[in-house]
Amino acid sequence: MSKSASPTSKSVGTTDAHPQERTARELLTQGRPLFLGVDGEGAAHYWDSYEFAVAVVATDGDAEKVALAETPFETLAQWCEYTNNERGWEIGPHVGGSLVDDLARGLDA
Repeated sequence: MSKSASPTSKSVGTTDAHPQERTARELLTQGRPLFLGVDGEGAAHYWDSYEFAVAVVATDGDAEKVALAETPFETLAQWCEYTNNERGWEIGPHVGGSLVDDLARGLDA
């Protein structure tokens, strides 16, 4: 038996992207957008620092790219706060700061 990989086999150490991440990659310029989190409606949010845009990908595959320049928000933090107020966060948001900041926010909640 040959030691070479067959066309259908995967290389050791490779992982397939989550379907929502694959959709975000298709929408955004950055090859590996930053996973921000999952909102209260189950949509995953991904950040592209090149475009200064967020891809919002619903569980059913519907997706949209939101350029912050086309919104009233100037920063990613403002986008995350808006999302928190409108939908809440189930996971995240994973944006800057530190573990200490996260713990302090948790205590304030």
